[in-house]
Amino acid sequence: MRKIHFDRTTKDDSEKDNPSLSKVIERNIRTIIHLRANTAHNRSLQDRIADAITTFSGHMVFAYIHIVWFVVWILLNTGHFGVAIFDPFPYGLLTMVVSLEAIFLSTFVLISQNRLSEETERRADLALHIGLLTEHELTRVLEMLDAIQDKIGIVDHEKSELADLEMETRPEDVLSEIHRLQAIEFAKR
Repeated sequence: MRKIHFDRTTKDDSEKDNPSLSKVIERNIRTIIHLRANTAHNRSLQDRIADAITTFSGHMVFAYIHIVWFVVWILLNTGHFGVAIFDPFPYGLLTMVVSLEAIFLSTFVLISQNRLSEETERRADLALHIGLLTEHELTRVLEMLDAIQDKIGIVDHEKSELADLEMETRPEDVLSEIHRLQAIEFAKR
């Protein structure tokens, strides 16, 4: 994986940071923006083309162009404008062209969605790794606090959740419990 390098403008921009946010939050925001820009920059030519077509076809301008196109096509094929009818009603040629366009548009949308799905999966993996690391660190801190508490003679309340919180959370155990509870819930239906 490539190391993240910020350019000079990023450092200069930090002087304008929001004073109500901590420097860590500002750094994290810049890191996320930089990672997204880097991912967008590193897309293949095919991905860029698919994204451009998908983006354009997702705007109202695309719909307006089609409305004008269909109206002009139909009007030209009425024979009232001195143009020979090239696609008489029920407009078989127009139907074929629109069907081909729909096939290609759906393909481009699927290409873009697949790429976005892969990015989402990578982000979810990152969030999971960070979450697991955080959980491990917090468990360790709780164990240290418990040891300090014992050392200085502070007595735990009988109903303390500290022992439960000090247990290491294993992702496979959590997933197993989720599946078990979902199976029970679905069995009730």
